[in-house]
Amino acid sequence: VGVSNYPAKRLRQAHKALAARGVPLATNQVQYSLLHRNIEKNGVKEACEELGVGILAYSPLAQGVLTGRYSASNLPKGPRANIMRGRFDELDPLLDGLKEMGEKHGGKSQSQVALNWLVAKGTIPIPGARNA
Repeated sequence: VGVSNYPAKRLRQAHKALAARGVPLATNQVQYSLLHRNIEKNGVKEACEELGVGILAYSPLAQGVLTGRYSASNLPKGPRANIMRGRFDELDPLLDGLKEMGEKHGGKSQSQVALNWLVAKGTIPIPGARNA
């Protein structure tokens, strides 16, 4: 059984209820990326680790922000542009760091570095893809 966006308390309750029936709780699908790290602060990551529940990280590239595709002068189309507008002053150091890290490790892309960070944290990232 997998759940989505369960906070720590509810995760523990579900785990206990399922275990009483002999059913393992396999995963909790949550938003997790270099830009969205709430699960590290609100107890969800800790609870998952303690209970042996895997973390499926959705939006691991923060809706394309961590790909390096967008910038202050190249915003995405649609509502994401309004969300990102004015934020690149704070995002550019992170994006530059991802680029530098990728270059130092065999020419990896910013996306690959961001996804690898999640894998190294013990999660399973589930990015979307538009092309090969």
